[in-house]
Amino acid sequence: MEKIDSRTLPVAALNERRRRAVKMRLDGVSLKDAAAQCEMSRTTLIAAVKAYRAGGWKALDVERPGRPQGTGRTLTAEQEREVQRLIRDRTPDQLKMIYALWSRQAVAELILNRYGIKLAVRTMGLYLERWGFTPQKPMKKAYEQSPAAVKKWLDEDYPVIAACAKAEGAEIHWGDETGVRRDDVRGHSYAPQGQTPVIRVNNKRHGLSVISTVTNKGQMRWQAFDGALSADILIDFLRRLVKDAGRKIYLILYNLRVHHSKPVKAWQAEHKHEIEVFYLPSYSPELSPNEMANADLKQVGTKLAPTRSKLQLVKASRQHLLSVQRQPERVKSYFEHAPDQ
Repeated sequence: MEKIDSRTLPVAALNERRRRAVKMRLDGVSLKDAAAQCEMSRTTLIAAVKAYRAGGWKALDVERPGRPQGTGRTLTAEQEREVQRLIRDRTPDQLKMIYALWSRQAVAELILNRYGIKLAVRTMGLYLERWGFTPQKPMKKAYEQSPAAVKKWLDEDYPVIAACAKAEGAEIHWGDETGVRRDDVRGHSYAPQGQTPVIRVNNKRHGLSVISTVTNKGQMRWQAFDGALSADILIDFLRRLVKDAGRKIYLILYNLRVHHSKPVKAWQAEHKHEIEVFYLPSYSPELSPNEMANADLKQVGTKLAPTRSKLQLVKASRQHLLSVQRQPERVKSYFEHAPDQ
């Protein structure tokens, strides 16, 4: 039977082993047999028996050996808290550093600049792991975005929209448009070392545009079209959306120029009893759960073999969108990181 290293045992299990070994000795079991059965050295068992005779069963208990957690570190607890706060709340360029992202080297340089303490990159990695920081792909936000406008929209504007929609019995739709391309293949592909894999794509590029809305009830509405979104295409989509809904719609869109065009505004004014349109803060697409729907569409497309014709692209996109429409839980999952509605 494989021997269990006492150093790997929890303190409670270690103390139980010591108690069992001492009891065996008190019952007359030989030192050799008791030590073997309890997987202890004879020296340790002798010391445990002496401790029992000096102070009883309580004297047998031991604490985990080694220095107390948190001692012997280069950074003080206050310095660690300050560094963690800076990593959470700031980017390196905001602290006048040359880095764009927080790498181990960037954090080590931050500590060197602030406290004059030099840490190896490997050691810095251990600190970050201990703090619960993991390497992640950052979410992109526009530099032009106004944090104050985003906060106001989340804290004030959207709650009013949600309350009004509830009072009117309206349904909130989150709308957006995106494009897919037939030659858009992303990611990595395994291949023998030194032999770069090749993906054969058509030199002639074709694309497809899609406008869609999603609701937190798991509904999705979409329409595919060629080229850029125009006022006529948007009005046609809105007309179909209203006809299919069966009740009033509160539609939340991005702040694009075509959304504010005169024909669109005029159509909305005529159908205000059926649909009202609201707009996200500028440069804030991450606020809309429809952004996840777009990413879902593009991710599926980029994992498949490149389509060889425009017809294949249309067919593949339609199949995906129709499949998503039949999966309400999948649509609901787009709302996991969006405002609560």
